[in-house]
Amino acid sequence: MIFVWLVGAIALLVLVGWLGLEWQYRRRAGNRLAFAAGQWNIEAYAADHYQIVGVPELINRTPASEIMVPELTAETTLLGKETVDNLDVKVTITPQHPDAEARADGYWFAYIVKLQKRTQFKVQIDITGPEVRSLKALWVRVHYLTYGPGGRFPKTGHVIVPLQFPDPAMAPPWRDTPQAQVMPVPTHLLTHLDTPTEVVKRYASPHAQPGDIITLGETPVAIMQGRWRHPSTVQPGWLARRLCYYFLPTSSLATACGLQTLVDLVGPWRVFWAFIGGTAKKVLLRQGGGFYQLAGDQARLIDDVTGTLPPYDQFIVLGPESPQLIVDEIEKATGLGAAIVDVNDLKAVKIVAASPRVNRAVVTQALIDNPAGNADEQTPLVLVRPK
Repeated sequence: MIFVWLVGAIALLVLVGWLGLEWQYRRRAGNRLAFAAGQWNIEAYAADHYQIVGVPELINRTPASEIMVPELTAETTLLGKETVDNLDVKVTITPQHPDAEARADGYWFAYIVKLQKRTQFKVQIDITGPEVRSLKALWVRVHYLTYGPGGRFPKTGHVIVPLQFPDPAMAPPWRDTPQAQVMPVPTHLLTHLDTPTEVVKRYASPHAQPGDIITLGETPVAIMQGRWRHPSTVQPGWLARRLCYYFLPTSSLATACGLQTLVDLVGPWRVFWAFIGGTAKKVLLRQGGGFYQLAGDQARLIDDVTGTLPPYDQFIVLGPESPQLIVDEIEKATGLGAAIVDVNDLKAVKIVAASPRVNRAVVTQALIDNPAGNADEQTPLVLVRPK
């Protein structure tokens, strides 16, 4: 009997020890080395040569571990109206570590990012060729290897840099609607380098007058906030892999990665109970849309891959953060009523947020035919002039 009790006690201790180790392991963050795009500038803008320089950062957000970066490289994709085959691209990476000088030969030596610290590196991209002025944007992928307690993991940071800029003084034509005139306003390809207020000031304000309303697409606003994720960085869990099959094929939640982004935003339990509640409403009351009501606004605003213009068609774009603060800031800075909207070609207009001066009924009617377009028009702003 004593032997049995002894074996049981040892087994219990082993189980408790194993559970303790597992609990501690699950609390560990792994290799949480984050990429921040930083500031990018066009240093040279000649007829046959562009030079783009950026200074991204690597930030160690791992609570109690140092993370090593043994490898770091960058590759580029050029987007333009013409062929890019005649263009030559050279990429130079120079470490700017706070405690170690860069090598003259350009070699990236393994570097340790210490606890809660960060490091920078300079990326210089020279584009040379006769068709350089046809380029619309530059997509930079920074590939870096993290090495630490979590193992050896490759990661990629993404940066989009606009290279073509419409003349803000050029006034697009107005279009008539029953209650207002509308002007779709072209801009450059919006990126993390932009802010909604400055974009409105630059492109819409020259054509506006008192009483006008400026509307911004919710997806471009989210892009300016950096709220986009490449599917390779999304790890679909048990819930997302199973529930995604129950959404319509046209839904941005109909893929495991698309739905997982919502899980990451609002939590698995809210998604699960929204699914249960939405199913019950549909079965018992014959009413759809219950899931989106229960899961929150972000469920409707996520755009999956192919949901927007290149190169963001390769990413999952989330809904904007704090949209009310953004429209209030635009109204204060420009004097224009402002609204962030979600509009499609099916005559569906959702006003995500609107400043106090906005007549929501007028905006809804003015945008019913989606003057901004759903293709690559690149007119994320629409100026509305009530009649």
